[in-house]
Amino acid sequence: MNKSILLILFSFVLLSSSLLQAQQPRVKTIVTTDGEIDDVDTFIRMLLYTNEFDLEGLVYSSSMWHYRGDGKATPFISKMEMTKNMYGEQTDLRWPGTNWIQELIQEYAKIYPNLLKHSATYPSPEKLMRMVKVGNVNFEGEMELVTAGSEWIKNKLLDPEIKELFLQAWGGTNTIARSLKSIEEAYSQTALWDEVYEAVSQKASIYTIMDQDDTYINYISKKWPKIRVYYNAHQFAAFAYPWQQMVPSKLQAKLKGGFMGPEIIQNHGPLLKKYYSYGDGQKQQGDDEHIHGDLTKLKNAQWGSFDLYDFISEGDTPAYLHLVDVGLDNYNNPSYGGWGGRFVQSKTNPSKFEDGETASDFNPETQRKDPYYPQSRWVEVIQNDFAARADWCIKSFENANHPPSIHVEQPSRISAKSGETVILDFNSGDIDGDQITHSVWNYSDLSTAPVEVTFNQKQAKIKLGSNAASGNQVHIIVEGTDNGIPKLTRYQRILIEVD
Repeated sequence: MNKSILLILFSFVLLSSSLLQAQQPRVKTIVTTDGEIDDVDTFIRMLLYTNEFDLEGLVYSSSMWHYRGDGKATPFISKMEMTKNMYGEQTDLRWPGTNWIQELIQEYAKIYPNLLKHSATYPSPEKLMRMVKVGNVNFEGEMELVTAGSEWIKNKLLDPEIKELFLQAWGGTNTIARSLKSIEEAYSQTALWDEVYEAVSQKASIYTIMDQDDTYINYISKKWPKIRVYYNAHQFAAFAYPWQQMVPSKLQAKLKGGFMGPEIIQNHGPLLKKYYSYGDGQKQQGDDEHIHGDLTKLKNAQWGSFDLYDFISEGDTPAYLHLVDVGLDNYNNPSYGGWGGRFVQSKTNPSKFEDGETASDFNPETQRKDPYYPQSRWVEVIQNDFAARADWCIKSFENANHPPSIHVEQPSRISAKSGETVILDFNSGDIDGDQITHSVWNYSDLSTAPVEVTFNQKQAKIKLGSNAASGNQVHIIVEGTDNGIPKLTRYQRILIEVD
């Protein structure tokens, strides 16, 4: 069938099913980054996903690992115990500069016309360039200076046209903290303060990878406790330097050079050529610790032994993957889990969602609860998705693969009684005309009632246990994978609540 006809039919399926399935809103987001090599790789992948959300800012910031210094040789000692012991007194630290974002956008500009063949919502390179700002970069945790980056974030937080703003902290939170401090200084002594405070607290959310300075602990959490925070202190490691220790062995093939080289890095255009991998010969200026590209240093390295083109790290990628709507309904429900990890509500702050032991999932390879598995369980499908995006950089629409859309005819929230059997009917589509193979599974780490799941390729039967109690919930994932190259996967989550 002609692909234009398929597109019309596929759009009709999307429209009709949207009345039944909850759709994640398109989210406005700002990235703050300290420029470590894993930030660079995270940024390159993120550029290929910028059709999925609305970028509002790209801001250089600092962290406990990277800062510029003030140009006056002022000595600084980290306030964070780990880097205090590692580096002692420094005047600057492993600073990659404030040009690498612009340089990568220039490479993005070269593939932008081809990306538009696959999605009309990719932002223009000119738009991306306009939102690049330098924030608080002089030292770790410095938030006294008002910077172009902090003012950019402040103005976005105060913009009445923006109803929700997702702030990603790939490094420290200090530039975000400075923006909030500027709002406090401008309004705290005025009659508008209560209104502004509530509006900003409701609008902002922060996804932070660890505490990479002390500004969340000492300022944001105390002065702005109502701001929603996703605190990823563990799960990110499945996409970071120690991935060999965190990702189940059967899933690691998609992070090895045999996949990363031919499927993503090599022969996929100028942007992905800049992607850092083991043994690739590349070296980031300003960071003496970036030795991963040296072929002579692959064996018995800090995080294991590696081969050419093996994955190094994208520790910040979970932050924006949380925004990509793949059907798991995780954005508004962070405890549900998705490509950006899974978080549970803090016992001390209802606005903070944390990972760790309380957000562990059962790892079938180790046969025990694993605090990294809520992230690592998705590695294979995420990497396949990355490979498809790499193809979008160079291939025509007809010669590339695009994700299927998985639809369930029943609503995404269903009430049922103990012992009852719930029927789910599928109606899925694929814009490329690929066949879709369905599977249906119980996300047992979240479900609180016993169930039996049976399914074929059109229907699933979910039988609740006779001892299911009122208030129990069951999380059923209807998963569909196409037979394109690479195979792509999407989902729908059905929540069954026991009456």
